[in-house]
Amino acid sequence: MKLTVLIDNNTLTDRYFYGEPAVSYFIEEEKIRLLFDVGYSDAFIKNAQKMNIDLSDLNFVVLSHGHLDHTWGLGPLIQLFTEWGIEDIKYLRPTVIAHPFAFLPRRINTVGQIGPLVSEKEAARHFRLRLSKEPVWLTDRLVFLGEIERKNDFEAKNPIGKIIESDGEKDDYVMDDSALAYQTPDGLVIITGCSHAGICNIIESAKEICGDDRVRDVIGGFHLLKPSRAQLQGTLEFLKKLSPVEIHPCHCTDLSSKIALSKVVDLKEVGVGLKLEYE
Repeated sequence: MKLTVLIDNNTLTDRYFYGEPAVSYFIEEEKIRLLFDVGYSDAFIKNAQKMNIDLSDLNFVVLSHGHLDHTWGLGPLIQLFTEWGIEDIKYLRPTVIAHPFAFLPRRINTVGQIGPLVSEKEAARHFRLRLSKEPVWLTDRLVFLGEIERKNDFEAKNPIGKIIESDGEKDDYVMDDSALAYQTPDGLVIITGCSHAGICNIIESAKEICGDDRVRDVIGGFHLLKPSRAQLQGTLEFLKKLSPVEIHPCHCTDLSSKIALSKVVDLKEVGVGLKLEYE
């Protein structure tokens, strides 16, 4: 599997790409090509073009969850597809893989809309949709984890704004938050968006679904942005015991948390343009 960082909060030194506080990864595995999250804007498209990555033959667009910094790029992607249609440029119609709650409206009083700008109905006009709470295998070794079971007592305890479901407005615990897991000979590679479900809960779900307790790498947001003492300490103890080969925390992982993590695990830097490859 090959993974290229199209969007992250940071860009790598001497690599001239757009950065934004968001996530988008381009992934190639066997014969499939997919986007994992699409950031805030068209920046992931501009970066892909500069990297000579062709987005016309995407098989999947996987959404980790429905927040704005992971879904608002759907609009520019639809615009790109529309322009290709006008110019008679052939492209595949990818399947969007996500939890059923990913397209629901969300808000925070002080901010306003923090959910997707593209509705489920509108998305269905431009993509095939597969919305599932259950795991979805994209290849023999790559799986969308579905709804994450929240087992521990130190993660995913606080709501983020409100979500508007069919039966009304509720506190939003971001139950749609999910991730990808890839099976390698050396253990699992786990790819996260924001880890609102808890990075430790996500890892445990990946281990259970894939039947492998070894972890090769974890890349993505760890949801350690000014974490509570209990959350940070619980995460450090979990990862120290897990002993993954390496980790690539980014996006919603603050500097002090990265420093703490680096003392118990081999931590690597992430930025737009980073390319990772796994057997």
